[in-house]
Amino acid sequence: MMHSSHTTKLPGSATEGVTKLAEITLGGGCHWCIEAVFQRLSGVIKVEQGFAQSAPPCDSWSEAARVSFDPEKISEEQLVRVHLHTHSATKAHSLRGKYRSALYFHNHNQQQRLTEILTVLGIEFSELLITQILPLQGFKATPAQYQNYYQTDPDRPFCQVYIAPKLEKLTRLLEDDKS
Repeated sequence: MMHSSHTTKLPGSATEGVTKLAEITLGGGCHWCIEAVFQRLSGVIKVEQGFAQSAPPCDSWSEAARVSFDPEKISEEQLVRVHLHTHSATKAHSLRGKYRSALYFHNHNQQQRLTEILTVLGIEFSELLITQILPLQGFKATPAQYQNYYQTDPDRPFCQVYIAPKLEKLTRLLEDDKS
């Protein structure tokens, strides 16, 4: 099931006034980590972590997050940049199938934009990016009790060991962008 960018009016909610909502699905290690990073970005409306599936040969389900955002407040390029800098976008490891570094496109136009963005942002890294641009074939959210994982209990050992360092990277990245 592909999701495309769409226009939505959201009256009477935290997103009131948002008239255009876009989506991007990101794979990059643990979905709890991706979720925690993107929940902190201004312009991000919703982050739902779960599992993404693409087309063969990358059709195994991998951990990912679907990010809904207001493109008038944060761009797709800014989201991809944060994503690349807050996970191992240049390192291969034995569990890369389950934790693949990927940008899942929801439609052909997004595929073209993501390809251009990845090319432009690649110069920020001293090593070659292994991040793939893949068609999103399906997305399964994790059960409700696992959503908002870091926000629910940031003192969990997993949160302190794996998520907190990514949030520190995010803070440094945003500070660098201001200067």
